[in-house]
Amino acid sequence: MTDPAMRTDEAKAERKYDLLERLISFALRVIGVVEQIPNTKAGSHVSGQLLRSGTSPAPNYAEAQGAESRKDFIHKLGVVLKELRETRVWLIITHRKPLVKNPARLLPLIRENDELISIVYKSVQTAKAKQRKTSRKGDGQ
Repeated sequence: MTDPAMRTDEAKAERKYDLLERLISFALRVIGVVEQIPNTKAGSHVSGQLLRSGTSPAPNYAEAQGAESRKDFIHKLGVVLKELRETRVWLIITHRKPLVKNPARLLPLIRENDELISIVYKSVQTAKAKQRKTSRKGDGQ
């Protein structure tokens, strides 16, 4: 019989892996959108910004997994959140302009972006709460 604590640890590891996989898939979908944007002055600007912000959350999240401290982890997750929020704006601009032939196809990607923002935001809040709890214990309270 498996120890319940082991199952919990395995579930946490699997969720982390799943989030990294989602972020990688998200980056690949963003690359697909960028490749559809025309090579105009506006298109080049938007596509460059979208490419940078939309592909950075996955490697930044992977880097957060190797954080040296909880504070470092929170900081690195904050970078992931910032990049996801920026990507959302560029996707909306791409949709509203529209800079791709079928802008409605961007809506599921924008929804995925929103879900990723929610997940990472919650992770940051949870890590901050754990940090506060740990610091209170250290104060002898």
